[in-house]
Amino acid sequence: MSAIIELFSYDFFQKAFLAAVFASISCGIIGAYIVSRRIVFISGGITHASFGGIGLAFFLGFNPLLGAVLFAVLSALGIQFFTKVAEIREDSSIAIWWSLGMALGIIFVFLTPGYTPNLMSYLFGNILTVTSSELWWMLALNIVIISLVVLFFSKILYIAFDEEFARAAGLPVALFNYLTITLIALTVVLNIRVVGIILILSLLTIPQATANLYTKVFKRLLVLSSVFAFIGTISGLFFSYFLDIPSGAAIIFTLVIIFAVLRVVKSFV
Repeated sequence: MSAIIELFSYDFFQKAFLAAVFASISCGIIGAYIVSRRIVFISGGITHASFGGIGLAFFLGFNPLLGAVLFAVLSALGIQFFTKVAEIREDSSIAIWWSLGMALGIIFVFLTPGYTPNLMSYLFGNILTVTSSELWWMLALNIVIISLVVLFFSKILYIAFDEEFARAAGLPVALFNYLTITLIALTVVLNIRVVGIILILSLLTIPQATANLYTKVFKRLLVLSSVFAFIGTISGLFFSYFLDIPSGAAIIFTLVIIFAVLRVVKSFV
C-alpha cells in the first residue's frame, strides 16, 4: 500500500491517473452509445483512419494529435456522408476510409526522415506519457459529452434505439448523427495515448459488454460502463507499472479478465 501511495507523489503518475479518469468517462459514455447503435466497426474505421493524420504530422513536423484529430473527424464525416448521401454501403464506406488512413499513415511515416520514436506510443498507447495539454483536451471533451447527454438525453436515446421513429417524430436525426460521429472521432483520438490505435476499440466496447451483464437500461449503462472502464484502466495502470509491461496492453487485458470473471459469476448467481 505504501508503494501505491508513493506513486502518487510522482507528477507523471498523477497525470496518468487523471487520464484514466477522463478516458473512463468519455469512453464509457460514447462506448455505450456505440454499442447500443451497433456501430462498433464505424469506430474501428475512424480509429485506423486517424493513423493517416499521425503520419502526416510526423512528416510535416507538427503535433501528431492534431493530425489524428483532423483525419478522424474527416473520416467520421466521410463515412456518414458516403453512407447517407452517396448511398454507398456502410461496410464499404468504413473499409474505404480505414484503408485510406492506414495507407497514408504508412506512406508518410516511411517518407519522414530519421526514426520516429513516439510512433509506438500512438499505436499501442502509453498512459504514463500523457501531457498536461492532452489532459486539458480530455477534460474539455468530457465536459462537452456530459453536457450534451444531460441536455439531449431523450433525443439521443430515441435515435440510438429507433432512428426511424425519431425521424418520424420530427427530430433532427441527421444533425445528431453528424454531431455524435464527430464526438466518437474526438473520443477515439484523444484517448489514443491511453491504449493506442490498435486497442482503443476495446476500451469502447469491453466495459459496455461488462455493464450489459447487469443492466439493459441505457442511463444505467452509461454510468456502469464508465465505472468498469475506470476500474479496468486504473488496475491495468498499476499492473503495468509493477510488472513493467506496456500500459495499453495491461489495461485491455485487465478489462477482459474483469469481464470474464463477472460473466462466470453471473452464470452461477
